[in-house]
Amino acid sequence: MSANDIKNQKSILQPDLGPAQKIMRMFTVVYRGEGITLFLLTMNIFLVLTAYSIIKPVREALILAGKGAEWKSYLAGAQAILMIFVVKGFSSLASKVPRQKLISWVTLFFISNLGIFYILSMMNVSLGTMGILFYVWMGIFNMMVIAQFWAFANDLYSHETGKRLFPIVMFGSNLGAFFGAKLAGWLVRPIGLYQMMLVSGVILGICIVLTLVVHRREAADNTSLSEEAQKKKANQPLAKGGGFQLVFRSRYLLYIAFLIMLLNLVNTTGEYILGKVFTNAASAVLQAGTAGGMDMGQLIGKLYADFHSIVNIMAMAIQLFLVSRIFKWVGVRGALFILPLIAFGGNLLVGFGAALTVVQWSKTLENSTDYSLMNTVRHALFLVTSREVKYKAKAAIDTFFVRAGDVFSALLVFFGTTYLAFNVERFAVFNVAVAVIWLFLCALIIREHKKMESGKT
Repeated sequence: MSANDIKNQKSILQPDLGPAQKIMRMFTVVYRGEGITLFLLTMNIFLVLTAYSIIKPVREALILAGKGAEWKSYLAGAQAILMIFVVKGFSSLASKVPRQKLISWVTLFFISNLGIFYILSMMNVSLGTMGILFYVWMGIFNMMVIAQFWAFANDLYSHETGKRLFPIVMFGSNLGAFFGAKLAGWLVRPIGLYQMMLVSGVILGICIVLTLVVHRREAADNTSLSEEAQKKKANQPLAKGGGFQLVFRSRYLLYIAFLIMLLNLVNTTGEYILGKVFTNAASAVLQAGTAGGMDMGQLIGKLYADFHSIVNIMAMAIQLFLVSRIFKWVGVRGALFILPLIAFGGNLLVGFGAALTVVQWSKTLENSTDYSLMNTVRHALFLVTSREVKYKAKAAIDTFFVRAGDVFSALLVFFGTTYLAFNVERFAVFNVAVAVIWLFLCALIIREHKKMESGKT
């Protein structure tokens, strides 16, 4: 009898989570014994995204009010360069400490950074300087904390179990993003931008506790001989080697890296378009004298908070009612094609006319699908890989290659605005062309995924 068979038999005898697990079973298959860990993981990523979403409007307000939409693209280069060193440092630490210490120490580092930013604000550092520093830092923070969580989730679950349960975990992510965006909208006026950083830091501290609880619970649940060996392995550091080395040695990982880079190129260029539209809208409100006492930064922050709230409501609906069904109908591989098709169609519409409503709702559909279905697919693609790949190569792909897409977007914005006189419609047409290449990469990944799943590589 295999280890998985023993675990499944044992899980049938364990009590379930009661009403919470019954609710989960409305959206995917959850076996007895899986509910508690699934609930804790879902709460963990809920809080991670809550913490991130609280300070996301802070980032937008500081950079747009201090420097402008173009700087959001230009700073991508600095983020990409820093990511090289961050990934190398993360890979080195992963080879020295077990997973629970790795995640705890990295999260504590980011919590301390939030305290430093708050101190800088009390020292009256200029809005432009704070915008640049915080924007660069956020580009590293949001990638690393989310990447390490999903590496942990991939490490806990097998391929088949992960495909069943990841839609529920991802719902926690979407719910946290929605709740954090709403909380940010409520907090921005009464407590101000910088105090929101402290709120985010406290929430991240709770995430560390949940990670340790899940790790210890899963270690205690392993009782078979083969699972005991897996438990010891999970408590040991990973084998030596860098994340970039793993990526460039695997055709499968390299295709995923390029796909993520193109995805972010399209997304970041779309964010530039949205930023321009929102900045113009905020300026119009100020000129009309209908700002209600808010300044430029607060107006932009409110626009983004409202936008993210709508996006996250749609993302939650897609996550709960469509993702597990899409996985059942077309599988993880078929689901890869959905977001690039949406990006293709949405940017095509914007290319014909960049009215506020067209830009806002096309970006809403694209982002909500990205945050729900596509994010679940991206993480599920690593279920067939090794532990080293899940932590190190995934960190490299989810950070550096994401920021590489930002760099290409920054170059596009620079040359497009400086030499080519691009308006938002022309930037949208460029995204349409990139989406075609993106679809081709999906086909290549599907071919390699089939080989990985069948054990041929």
